[in-house]
Amino acid sequence: MDKKIKFEDIKPKKVSLSKIQEKLEGFCKSLESTKDPVEALKVIRALEKYMDKYENNATVISIRYTLNTTDKYISKLQDHMDEISPFISNEINKFNKILVKHPCRKYLEEKLTPYYFQMIENSLKSFDEKIIPELVEINKLSSQYDRVMGGAQIEFRGGVYNLPQMGKFSTSKDRETRREASISVDKFFQAHEQEIGEIYGKLVLLRDQAAKKLGFINFIELGYLSLGRVDYDAKMVAAYRKQIAEEVVPVAQKLYKEQAARIGIPFKDMKAYDYNLSFLSGNPTPKGDAKQLVEKATKMYNEMSKETGEFFELMKDHHLLDLEARPGKQPGGYMTFLPIQKFPFIFANFNGTEHDVNVLTHEVGHAFQGYLSRNIKPGDFRSPTLESCEIHSMSMEFFAWPWMELFFEEDAEKYRYSHLTDSIEFLPYGITIDEFQHWVYEHPTATHDERCAAYKEIESRYTPQKKYDPEQKICSKGGWWLRQSHIFGSPFYYIDYTLAQVCAFQFCVEMNKNREKAWKKYVKLCKLGGRYPFVTLLGKAHLRNPFEEGNIHKVMIPLKHILKSLDLSKIK
Repeated sequence: MDKKIKFEDIKPKKVSLSKIQEKLEGFCKSLESTKDPVEALKVIRALEKYMDKYENNATVISIRYTLNTTDKYISKLQDHMDEISPFISNEINKFNKILVKHPCRKYLEEKLTPYYFQMIENSLKSFDEKIIPELVEINKLSSQYDRVMGGAQIEFRGGVYNLPQMGKFSTSKDRETRREASISVDKFFQAHEQEIGEIYGKLVLLRDQAAKKLGFINFIELGYLSLGRVDYDAKMVAAYRKQIAEEVVPVAQKLYKEQAARIGIPFKDMKAYDYNLSFLSGNPTPKGDAKQLVEKATKMYNEMSKETGEFFELMKDHHLLDLEARPGKQPGGYMTFLPIQKFPFIFANFNGTEHDVNVLTHEVGHAFQGYLSRNIKPGDFRSPTLESCEIHSMSMEFFAWPWMELFFEEDAEKYRYSHLTDSIEFLPYGITIDEFQHWVYEHPTATHDERCAAYKEIESRYTPQKKYDPEQKICSKGGWWLRQSHIFGSPFYYIDYTLAQVCAFQFCVEMNKNREKAWKKYVKLCKLGGRYPFVTLLGKAHLRNPFEEGNIHKVMIPLKHILKSLDLSKIK
């Protein structure tokens, strides 16, 4: 790693599609012409090195775009990448078709593992040049959605705020403030409902059209293949959702009733915005601004382990943290990786709520795994599939618990309780989003209003406590999903968070018994990178498989004991 380079020193470049295609065609010819196994492996390594450079530049453009969606120069670069990336994928597809039929495949499988080829064969099923027109349009529409969300300017009590910045008002101790804030956000979606609804309608039809071109009944199977899911399918996910409904929904409803009692509102009178307040004395809020939170995180990670300390110092030294919300910045949080510099990058939108600590520890979990796996070869194994990635992030949230006094001082126990209950309550919401997406792609020609009606029905089954204010017109009709970006840009991704949460709960339980043992297990998981698919990876890490009948019940039992052990006697 270059000890001097900072993120802002890495300049994005507009790339020539024809030059990249010419280079990739050369790799195809080289692989096709050689029968020597060692030489074939060299060609594969050379292609990886070249693609790392391409991906590095594409990632820098993507980061800069999300940092400021209103920057016209960067927006043009992002639009260009949206247009050319399917064509690049097509060239890689041609290379992969040669690779899977190569006479030296047996030797290459020994060097690269059979799973490497399984991943490639999976990608061949999910891509063909005939769907390039659809993919180009999908990329453009996804960026259009990001611009709508990133450009939100919500007027509230004399100020103008973006969507993440409204979070601090929605968690206010004052019920009227919560109500007005929620209505103000809803009005933004009322104003943009038609535009966002049309974007999604087009995305669904394009994905459905692409799936049918490839011979699938609908987009569901293609969506799973695109996410690299080789060891579970939609039927297994449906059975898993059933487990969550039976084991977790009742627990969540009990927690909501206890919350209503704590904040002094009859359960039957609770509105959706009331659930944003966990305690009558106010939600736990971190003490300090973004700079101070980073200083506290530095102390935490230096004390947590030698590895985390070195890693977090690197993140600061190279300016790889962009944490504060501001106008034009895309909502949400993420970690991404720059393969040339071997840097992770963390993006967040701090808004002065406990979410700031959640997102910091969450994204650091992702970044720490990226740091530990930065030298894995082939590069495709640096990071696992998405549900496995989320285990790293969600587990780090729990490993940070002993340092919460640093961030929350006297409210540390309040935070731990809030964090655990929120994590449990998240599972029913996560399966709501997932079941909704399955419904959508089973009914691709449904109207916007029909989609909202479907969401409302699913929401009422898994989160029946949600009752909206009449002025929250979008939410009341079943339009909450309009704000969930994963639905637009990463279909079927959202269930990954719930699967990972179930695994993270296991680390939570184990760290309470033997922290050192749990930490070693976690580091080992991170260092495995993406060498194995999800279910196999769980076996390697000795974690319960969420798909197996009865495992959700087994995970929830000790979790309930931890919940009861948290001392709320001094909290109102």
